[in-house]
Amino acid sequence: MDHTSPIMHTAADLAEDTRDGGTVIRLSGSLAIACLRDLPNRLDAVQGPVQAIDLSEVGHMDTIGAWTVHRTARRLGCDISGGSEDARRLIEAVGELDEPVPIRPDKVHPVSRVVGQIGEAVTTAGSTLVGLVGFFGSTLVASWNIIRHPRRFRLNAVVQRFEVVGVSALGIIGLMSFLIGIVIAQQGSVQLRQFGMEMLTINLVGRLTFRELGVLMTAIMVAGRSGSAFAAQLGTMKLTEEVDAMRTIGVSPMEALVLPRTLAVVVMMPLLGFYSSIVAVIGGGFLCAVALDIPPITFVQRLREVVPITDLWVGLIKAPVFGIIIALSGCFQGMQVKANAEEVGLRTTAAVVQAIFLVIVIDAFFAVFFTWVGWT
Repeated sequence: MDHTSPIMHTAADLAEDTRDGGTVIRLSGSLAIACLRDLPNRLDAVQGPVQAIDLSEVGHMDTIGAWTVHRTARRLGCDISGGSEDARRLIEAVGELDEPVPIRPDKVHPVSRVVGQIGEAVTTAGSTLVGLVGFFGSTLVASWNIIRHPRRFRLNAVVQRFEVVGVSALGIIGLMSFLIGIVIAQQGSVQLRQFGMEMLTINLVGRLTFRELGVLMTAIMVAGRSGSAFAAQLGTMKLTEEVDAMRTIGVSPMEALVLPRTLAVVVMMPLLGFYSSIVAVIGGGFLCAVALDIPPITFVQRLREVVPITDLWVGLIKAPVFGIIIALSGCFQGMQVKANAEEVGLRTTAAVVQAIFLVIVIDAFFAVFFTWVGWT
């Protein structure tokens, strides 16, 4: 048996009454979207002056009906009387949202717009840097907690990240490094041939790859692969409230998600950097043998003479620092996802850009520092 009130299915209707020298629009029936029919058009046809809109005979009203009544009352400049308490609250809620939205934004002078964008970028960069420092502090606190309670260390997660960050990247890093070694040797030999010093190509390839390009290009590649993956993974988990669920059951996201990824990148970066340098040297030796007729034995002997061991230490010292920057940037941006799926993509892009930028900045500081201490 249907116990629904018949008035909830009654078609909406209006009548105009004249009282005390003013016109009152009396609405009746159901002001739901299914029962409005031509009522909005009939209300639009009403011309003022109108004293009030009477809702005492209205049995049911939804948002569309409330918007219709509010719009008519605003247009005619009249009051709304009668009606239930729920109907009045609904009309008030609709009225609070009735704000004009500009179709076109206000025109801003180009200089003001550029200055504003620069200021916004500086503010965003400053807040991001502060947040990144705070995130680094949280990572140190989580590391200290793991040291105090070794049973909470997730070895399986770290080993799995070793494979994702390191083993899976061997192919692409090896190919990139081999081609970079060829390019360095080819471009260097072309310039040095003008002075009859093709043998110095070995110096160029050896010192440049071990000291700078091997680790730097590896860091850029790892930032593009692993940094973006970290941001996307943690951002998706944050969006689906998995991170909040972990906190609810007493699992620290920093210990379970951030630390394994950070530790994996820090450990794998020196290994990948050394691997990249060796492959780049092989690429340079290959071109020297093909284009400059320098035998591999001569290439290796000359390489041992001109490349100091400090160049290797420089690369191995920089690699873990680059790893920390890449891991923290990816995890930090991933944990900042809040609103929607679009922000996952934006944060992933921000993680890669931030990591590469900070890696290059830190590399510049390292170059000055190692020159200052005499490792040239």
